[in-house]
Amino acid sequence: MTYQADCTLPSDLLEQISEGGFDALPDAIRLLLNTAMLLERQKFLGVDPYARSAEHQAHAHGFKEKTVQTRLGALTLAVPQVREGGFYPQSLEKGVRSERALKLALAEMYVQGVSTRKVAASTEQLCGFEVTSTQVSRAAAELDGVLAAWRSRPLAVYRYVYLDARYEQVRQNGQVRDAAVLLATGVDAHGKRAVLGVSVALSEQEVQWRTFLQSLVERGLRGVELLISDAHAGLQAARKAVFGGVPWQRCQFHLQQNAQAYVPKQAMKGEVATALRAIFQAVSLSEAKRQLAETVGRYQTVAPKLARWMEENVPEGLLVFAFPQAQWRRLRTTNGLERLNQEIRRRTRVARLFPNEASCLRLVTAVVMEISDDWETGNAYLTFED
Repeated sequence: MTYQADCTLPSDLLEQISEGGFDALPDAIRLLLNTAMLLERQKFLGVDPYARSAEHQAHAHGFKEKTVQTRLGALTLAVPQVREGGFYPQSLEKGVRSERALKLALAEMYVQGVSTRKVAASTEQLCGFEVTSTQVSRAAAELDGVLAAWRSRPLAVYRYVYLDARYEQVRQNGQVRDAAVLLATGVDAHGKRAVLGVSVALSEQEVQWRTFLQSLVERGLRGVELLISDAHAGLQAARKAVFGGVPWQRCQFHLQQNAQAYVPKQAMKGEVATALRAIFQAVSLSEAKRQLAETVGRYQTVAPKLARWMEENVPEGLLVFAFPQAQWRRLRTTNGLERLNQEIRRRTRVARLFPNEASCLRLVTAVVMEISDDWETGNAYLTFED
């Protein structure tokens, strides 16, 4: 098989996908990955294909075939080589890391006898190797080393930190339990986002959150000016213990959800939601406080529990007004984590049930590691004003 050192995509690529549907996707993915790897090598070499330069640090040295097992089947890729060595395309590694984690989760389920017939029948084909406990352990250890190193990497100054948790089903001692996936993301001084840490625990109690937050500090997290999260009791206790002097913005989206539990009549839910949105979208803190006082007064008689709850809790969602107005939309809620949670959900939905906590942590880490890489090389999440 021969390959051309051409970093351009054919103009009829979309037409091929349109005509071939899903059958054309493997070829499209192969072409995109091959092109991405070529661009990486070109950047590594510092010169255009076939060009000569006295500043050459290395020289292109053809291609090497590599077959990668994906959910679209086996893809045979052309991995660009460099004569002096030391080059390996990260676009390939990033693209297959979470695939490997997902396949290992399925393989572990099969080996431990907790999979469905469908998983058992397709696991060997998905994984690309004979499924034995020894091979699963070897493959898991190799991937775990990479993921553990990323989870323990040094941190630095992150001005804003978002905290959230989601749940996945994990088997433990023959029982299916809900494991909390603890997540922390941050915004640095340049406005760029990153996933700071991830942890899997069989509860979302204070001790788990405290251990997780302390690990971030031990890795060098500092300069935090604001924490954004919901009001989960375990998280709040841990936050106060580890970041006691850091201001806290309660997620306005969660506040609106929490308020509905205190609305006495179904017919009132819409108007209460509208009133809260008006408070949160006020033009200033003084205006937000004025609207809050007016709303509390309006419900003192018809919904006294709601009025009391709003008076005590809504101010926790107004700290955002102390920050630059251009940042309010980003700091109001933890909704910025939604894409992260959606991608985790999309991958874990395939496994449904993890055979152990380590398997769950492996897949979730692989997913958020890829997304964090994209965040750090993409556009700024927000801008800082003087």
